[in-house]
Amino acid sequence: MALAEAGARGRLLRWPRVLLFGDSITEYSFQENGWGAYLAERLVRKCDVVNRGISGYNTRWAKLILPRLITESTSADSIVAVTIFFGANDSALKELNPQQHVPLEEYAANLKSMVQYLKSVDVTADRIILITPPPLHESAWEKACLAKGDKLNRCNATTGQYAQACVQVARECCTDVLDLWTLMQKNQDFSSYLSDGLHLSTKGNSFLAAQLWSRLENKLSALPSLLPYWRDVDHTNPEASLL
Repeated sequence: MALAEAGARGRLLRWPRVLLFGDSITEYSFQENGWGAYLAERLVRKCDVVNRGISGYNTRWAKLILPRLITESTSADSIVAVTIFFGANDSALKELNPQQHVPLEEYAANLKSMVQYLKSVDVTADRIILITPPPLHESAWEKACLAKGDKLNRCNATTGQYAQACVQVARECCTDVLDLWTLMQKNQDFSSYLSDGLHLSTKGNSFLAAQLWSRLENKLSALPSLLPYWRDVDHTNPEASLL
């Protein structure tokens, strides 16, 4: 059978998508032992896990990008889950990092705007997961800043205010939320979750992956595996199994 004929006979194969939208902590999530890679491995043959992490970005910029990533006419119906993971840059101290800093009230409004946009293109609230920024280990991050010739430009107490705002937005918008800032600090030495005081270590990636999977597993468990297991393909008439 010619490939063109096979294509005409078969239905277009469309993988559902899990969209990871965030800053560098999302962008780096496909690195070795990353939390995004963990999800992709768990969902192979069921979903495409799409990394749309953009290092250094804040919610002010992210809300402008989101409508360019998902539109009702082209892609919203294939989205089975979206994570929105911002705050580590928004919470930078204004006087030391004005380019990335976003005021707390605007941060909350931007998150709410993104959730409302997703709902407007029929990505329902039960498919949206907000993730708070992780806690900041100030002494470790200060070393990273000094190595670049900068002063310490973030503090954990301020990051916590942004995390609380994220949780409140999730409550108001009826979405799920992963309060990473609080959960990681249940371990007294939370520095082990961070590689440089801000970004996740291998242990931090594993922690986030486990927490997120516990929320996604129920949402996605009913999704079928795409295409039959190889032993179930009729080798004498593969078209019957595959088209």
